[in-house]
Amino acid sequence: MSTLKCDHCLLTFPEQDAVRDEVAGQQKVFCCNGCRGIYRLIHDEGLAEFYERRAGWKPGPPEEAEITAESFLDSVRTAGEEREVDIQLAGIRCASCIWLIEHYLGTLPGVLDISVSYATHRGRIRWLDKRTSLGTILGRIKSLGYLPRPYSASAMEGELQREKKDLLIRFGTASFFSMQLMLYTAGLYAGYFQGIEPLYKKVFELIAWALATPVMFYCGYPFLKNTVRGIRNRAVSMDTLIFMGSFSAYGYSVIALFTGGEVYFDTSTMIITLILLGRFIESGAKAKAAGAVAALLNLQPKETSMVRNGEEPVRVPLSALRPGDRIQVIPGGKIPVDCVVREGVSEVDESMLTGESMPVHKSEGAEVFGGTMNLNGRLILEVKRTGSDTVISRIIKAVEDAQARKAPIQKAADRVVAWFVPVIIVVAAATFVFWSVRGSSITSSLMNGVSVLVIACPCALGLATPLAILVGSTFLSSRGILSKGGDILETIARADHVCFDKTGTLTAGMPSLLDTVSYGVQKEYLHLMAASLEKDSEHAVGKALRKGVPEGSLLPMEGFRAHPGRGVEGMLNSRRLTAGNVPFLESFGVEITEQQSKDFSSFSSKGYTLIGLAVGQELRGWFVIADDLRPEVPEVVKDLKQQGYAVTLLTGDHRAVAEEIGKKAGIPDICAEVLPVQKAKRIRGMKGSGHGVIMIGDGINDAPALTEADAGVAMGSATDIAMESADVVLMRNDLRLIPPLLRVSKKTLSVVRQNLFWAFSYNLVAIPLAVSGMIHPISSAAFMALSSLMVVGNSLRLYREKQ
Repeated sequence: MSTLKCDHCLLTFPEQDAVRDEVAGQQKVFCCNGCRGIYRLIHDEGLAEFYERRAGWKPGPPEEAEITAESFLDSVRTAGEEREVDIQLAGIRCASCIWLIEHYLGTLPGVLDISVSYATHRGRIRWLDKRTSLGTILGRIKSLGYLPRPYSASAMEGELQREKKDLLIRFGTASFFSMQLMLYTAGLYAGYFQGIEPLYKKVFELIAWALATPVMFYCGYPFLKNTVRGIRNRAVSMDTLIFMGSFSAYGYSVIALFTGGEVYFDTSTMIITLILLGRFIESGAKAKAAGAVAALLNLQPKETSMVRNGEEPVRVPLSALRPGDRIQVIPGGKIPVDCVVREGVSEVDESMLTGESMPVHKSEGAEVFGGTMNLNGRLILEVKRTGSDTVISRIIKAVEDAQARKAPIQKAADRVVAWFVPVIIVVAAATFVFWSVRGSSITSSLMNGVSVLVIACPCALGLATPLAILVGSTFLSSRGILSKGGDILETIARADHVCFDKTGTLTAGMPSLLDTVSYGVQKEYLHLMAASLEKDSEHAVGKALRKGVPEGSLLPMEGFRAHPGRGVEGMLNSRRLTAGNVPFLESFGVEITEQQSKDFSSFSSKGYTLIGLAVGQELRGWFVIADDLRPEVPEVVKDLKQQGYAVTLLTGDHRAVAEEIGKKAGIPDICAEVLPVQKAKRIRGMKGSGHGVIMIGDGINDAPALTEADAGVAMGSATDIAMESADVVLMRNDLRLIPPLLRVSKKTLSVVRQNLFWAFSYNLVAIPLAVSGMIHPISSAAFMALSSLMVVGNSLRLYREKQ
């Protein structure tokens, strides 16, 4: 029975099963209608170049499976009209698949960005929800023959573990055959010096060839595959150097086997064996660091007990939970999603999120987070956030982004690697020619060229930055410090100026109403008006004014509007109410009498915050707000100064209050009565003077400053917008995390520099030695592997940094 080959998937099939079609005037045959449809689609879209670009394609039809947009909903992130989703792609067989997917999706109206990693087969797609839908995007991917699945960090960790297992098998196989090969190579070397019977010599050489071949083509297959793919795509990589070096020795030895020359099978096998050893250790280090994401995922249980109308709790999957549902968590159970306590009292272990070892007391009204553990009391919880909106999901996304983002210093190293490999190939060729012209034997000249190829392999250079940043960011996340990118660590390490917000940052963020001064109105009614006006405010001061006022007694307020960093306004019975600081009140034409100013000064001089409430243009009273300084602040500020940082307090509060807080904190540089936009402007001025600025804040009014600073740090209790604006989030409200953040950032950058120094210095010394013929190829492989291991070991030192 005759067979044909499918023009799309290259699968061989019986001729009687052929599906035929004419495309672009040419007759084509396909194994199934699916391949026919994909082939025609690719040609109709003008992407036929895909078939010329693909390399290493494994024959076979596309994977078939049902996909629905609903299964991806938990992975979709929303920002206004924009949507973003991470997906895992099955069916990718070569680098051209990436090219095809990105180009084909890029033509879809509404798709803003599409990037797919060939290393992980993970894709990230961003689109406008009004112009296209997730279902349309997934359908287009499937129409190309690729199967999209929801991305999960646990699947990514599994991929790393599979890579590590594959390297272990290849390294074990290479080690076994190489050790056997060395026995016969020792005999050949002894025969070279002492003489050996020609028959025995030929037998030993044939056995050496047989032992070297599986090492070359099985154990070294990843290097061969990547080299061929690179050549087809007009690109070279580190694997190109490794393969060229080992295959040169192997190919020469095969020729010498039949022409009577000396064989060097031991050189080709030991190069691959030593490189695989280095790669195996590297993969272990990467898997250990990247495993932090999967560890976070494993914190969440798969099911929970839902409580409905007093009935017995029912076990349901987490996907069934919606905000407002009530669940039960017994002692020793894990809290599945972000909730609010509605019944019960307990202690909760939040160490896996915040790094804080002490349990946290929880009672009615307290917020608890998914992934934390209930210790000693039964809790009835009301679901607040699910899916990608939970704190742990946002942490996981931030850690993944941090591992994906490149630091500027890494981008520079990547540029070096890009031209380094072609240059080394030229140097190796020149070395071979040079020694040949000098009269050396072909064997000696070839070995010198091979030594250059192998010893110059820039693995250490490629590892120098990403591994150190991966370890550094993972170390910080384990201690409750969440960095959103490797570039942030480098930015923080270069900064020399730290700016603090006051309320909720230097102070405890739990202000309380200390006293009320009223003018012409009863204090109780004044407080009621303020509480009613602040009902929808997220500011800590607004919450303090609402405290103690029953929800049902609040007055009907209309036209509420918040002015971040200044105050709030609203309408009560057609009269305007304003509450805020003095400049805010004065902007509405509120007149402050001499006595009212004296009352203000007497309280503010003691460090209290005063909020005025005006009805129309008449000030009706002052609310005296006390917010104590965090106990750790003086110690932290002292530590920062000892590290050489300039420290500034930026606040919208009255100058007298700010100066009193600054005095207690040990911060002489005070910037008071500044609006949110003015905070950002001050920071811009500091940057313009050549300073690297870190801004630490927690509120909506801090968002512009957090964004403007070189690096923004948000407190754990920060509002959502502050956490989105910040580059680093402290998962617990403890400023003592700031000095370790700065130290580890500096240490990480220092390790990166040490790694790069070693990588460059090693090449500057090793390459001339290889060119001069002073290093054997086997020694070159050992030195190259050793250089990579030194980079790995130096990076892992960050795990030993004290908190």
